Amino acid sequence: MIKIMKYGEVPNSEIFLRAVPEADVSAIVGDIISDVRQNGDEALRRYTEKFDGACLESLAVSAEEIKEALASVEPEFLEILKKAAKNITKFHSRQQRNSFIINDESGIVIGQKVIPVDRAGLYVPGGTAAYPSTVLMDAIPAKIAGCRQVVMVTPPDKNGKVNPAILAAASVAGVDRIFKVGGAQAIAALAYGTGSIPKVDKIVGPGNAFVAEAKKQVFGVVSIDMIAGPSEILVVADGKSNPKYVAADLLSQAEHDKMASAVLVTDSAELARAVSNEIEKQIPLLERHEIARASIDRNGKIIVADSLSVVIDIANEIAPEHLELCVDNPFDYLDSIRHAGSIFMGRSCPEALGDYFAGPNHTLPTGGTAKFSSPLSVDDFVKKTQYTYYTEEALSRCAEDIAFFAKKEGLTGHARSAVIRLEEKYEQTAE
Repeated sequence: MIKIMKYGEVPNSEIFLRAVPEADVSAIVGDIISDVRQNGDEALRRYTEKFDGACLESLAVSAEEIKEALASVEPEFLEILKKAAKNITKFHSRQQRNSFIINDESGIVIGQKVIPVDRAGLYVPGGTAAYPSTVLMDAIPAKIAGCRQVVMVTPPDKNGKVNPAILAAASVAGVDRIFKVGGAQAIAALAYGTGSIPKVDKIVGPGNAFVAEAKKQVFGVVSIDMIAGPSEILVVADGKSNPKYVAADLLSQAEHDKMASAVLVTDSAELARAVSNEIEKQIPLLERHEIARASIDRNGKIIVADSLSVVIDIANEIAPEHLELCVDNPFDYLDSIRHAGSIFMGRSCPEALGDYFAGPNHTLPTGGTAKFSSPLSVDDFVKKTQYTYYTEEALSRCAEDIAFFAKKEGLTGHARSAVIRLEEKYEQTAE
């Protein structure tokens, strides 16, 4: 049963309590990464047999396997993938940044180049659920950014096959290379490279606790998007909201995994009770009802506050991955929401729109990190390089200033490098 609590009547530590990992997996992950670094493909095959039950000759997905996957999925699903890809492309294309140049002073040119990373690595889960939507959300921004190669890893089934829906999505999104490996070992392979899998520059994509820990441990060798925790939804709803809809939206995240967090914040005690009852009615209807049940019992909560303004304050403090504004005139509240991964506006905008179809990315900050981080975007697949050009005359105008500044920091070598050119010029003029 979901917990109902009145804001102000229970400690804030309980209101803002988050799900935490059940076990520390850092040592296990560290051993896996070390093994893959030392033994490459041999280690990957060994772990794939151990964890996925598949004995593989080749880790790579072949062109024939992709062709078979495209033939096996429903034509309707392919069309839906293409529609979703179009929406995702339209949204993310607006995120492209331009290089710039400034040359408004005589003899001075400064600027910035925006350059895509050469090779992006995508991790796509394939355990308790397979997510072709993740393929689109991760690969399309990388392609828009201009990455030279997009490499995807995803675990196979016990027959050594990758879910056809994932391969179909990879084909639609333009993924260049696909490998049948999952878990921490896949992250290690992307970070360090093996005989089969090339080393990448950036790793993105969600995964379980082992994947998240592996991304944390390889950060610095490669870049990563974020350390994603359990999925979260926070629904802001007033008393006019339909409890059936609110309950369904909460359960849409609760079914992800047992550690997922589903929270309703409302100014209506009546709605709180109605939603609680609806959750109990709807859980048995879900295929993943055992997972949803565990999530709701462990981490689900309904917080009742005195007003919508307080509700918004609570939402900002929680800083959820997904936030639904189930109110009239949701745009009136948009500026008040300062911390959320993605916001879903109004009563006809379930979070599932964002997971699959609308266009904004569904790889989002979790665990309150929306206070300082952002959804996956084209920005994640580019880097910036600065450049500076000064003529001799332009340097002469500021060399003494540079030297003065450098001496304030005790760096006389810096100072000399700025003025030595002037000294040589004066010597040559004197001669």
